[in-house]
Amino acid sequence: MGADGSRKAAGGRRMLWRVFLSAGLLCLVFATLRFGVIENELLPRNCGSGGNDSSLLCWLTWLLTQSFQAQRLGIFALVFGALGFLGGIRLCGWVGWLAGVAGLMLYCPDYAAVGALLGLFSLLR
Repeated sequence: MGADGSRKAAGGRRMLWRVFLSAGLLCLVFATLRFGVIENELLPRNCGSGGNDSSLLCWLTWLLTQSFQAQRLGIFALVFGALGFLGGIRLCGWVGWLAGVAGLMLYCPDYAAVGALLGLFSLLR
């Protein structure tokens, strides 16, 4: 194996570290959000419907709950993971991978798992 091959191997190891480090950090953030905030009911309950309340916290609460209702986050991950995998678009692969990991932590496991895998396959290609 020449210098070219060793550079390729080092670049592959760096990419693998980036992928798993990003997933670990994202899991930590979203696990904290899920178990520390959502399931402990720390979000405000007296917000207006549909995010119409003027409070920033109420708007963020509405936005967060809309992301995982009807598997929206999982479908988002699936679309971008598929674009990354089928189209060879690295940025879409990253978006699919990270959104898939977030979807797995935030109640959207069905589509998010497939999206995360497709994004991961496109990154490790």
